Amino acid sequence: MKKILFLSLLIAFGCKQIETSDQTSTPTFGIVIHGGAGTILRVNMTPEREAAYREVLAEAIQVGHTILKNGGSSQEAVEKTIHIMEDSPLFNAGKGAVLTSDETIELDASFMHGAQLDAGAISGVKTIRHPISAAIKVMENSPHVMLSGVGADAFAASQGLEIVAPEYFFTERRINSLKRVKEAEAKKESISSTEEAFVQHQRYGTVGCVALDLEGNLAAGTSTGGMTNKKWNRIGDAPIIGAGTYANNATCAISATGWGEFFIRSVVAHDISALMEYKGLSIQEAAHTVIHDKVGGLGGDGGVVGIDSKGNVAMEMNTPGMYRAHMDAEGKLNVKIYKD
Repeated sequence: MKKILFLSLLIAFGCKQIETSDQTSTPTFGIVIHGGAGTILRVNMTPEREAAYREVLAEAIQVGHTILKNGGSSQEAVEKTIHIMEDSPLFNAGKGAVLTSDETIELDASFMHGAQLDAGAISGVKTIRHPISAAIKVMENSPHVMLSGVGADAFAASQGLEIVAPEYFFTERRINSLKRVKEAEAKKESISSTEEAFVQHQRYGTVGCVALDLEGNLAAGTSTGGMTNKKWNRIGDAPIIGAGTYANNATCAISATGWGEFFIRSVVAHDISALMEYKGLSIQEAAHTVIHDKVGGLGGDGGVVGIDSKGNVAMEMNTPGMYRAHMDAEGKLNVKIYKD
């Protein structure tokens, strides 16, 4: 009788083992990007300009997706994808960066890898063509997490990154935007609603990318030119780990865009991860809670893109629009600009 019972248990255990192994999931991957959130309305967008944004978003995300599909790392995918947006004058990062009140360029960027929670960031740089690469070099080749100003520029040069003259970043569009903001600022009480909307929109503008690779590693990166007409070397959330950027293999990778002061105060990127880790929320539920209830509750606005360890994504905002795109393991491309 004991032998029969033992054999029965062995058979049952074996069946359970086989059943469990059949449930092993196939490795997946995915990538999500954003090009800034804000008052992005159809009525203010020409068909030609909308097509240009969609084209660059598609080009950028396809670069990262190809890397992931071929077995490349999430780190490489994030870096190379952001390079495309940093080289485009359409976005407030790299070549398309906005100008400070002193008519200078101050660039910020950060990167985080989800495996060991390694991170790097740079702030207030003026000569680095690809700030996201400098943030990665800080992570890889320095004992620090964040470098700023002339020291960060010097570090990037010592790492062999491409250095350009500050004039490289100046575009007529951003020069004109600064003029409009300063003129509106000088008018103060006489500013029109249209001018006010334009001024408010100049707070926004960042590019970011999050990715999951076939090895199960998550990565997040964010790059920005900051705020038009910013003063006193103001720094927003983009280079701050936990606010504008966060990645943890146990939960998700997040890149944020919006009114930086509120994202810093809300520790947005980490808070989304924490809600997933401690409360068991999905990435979509966590992103919605943080963007609408926490950031929105304080009076701030903007958005995030995120991807979790299973490839689920979030593209959440409390603004009228956010330049964004997603590609999954099957290669399905989804590019969006407006909220609806």
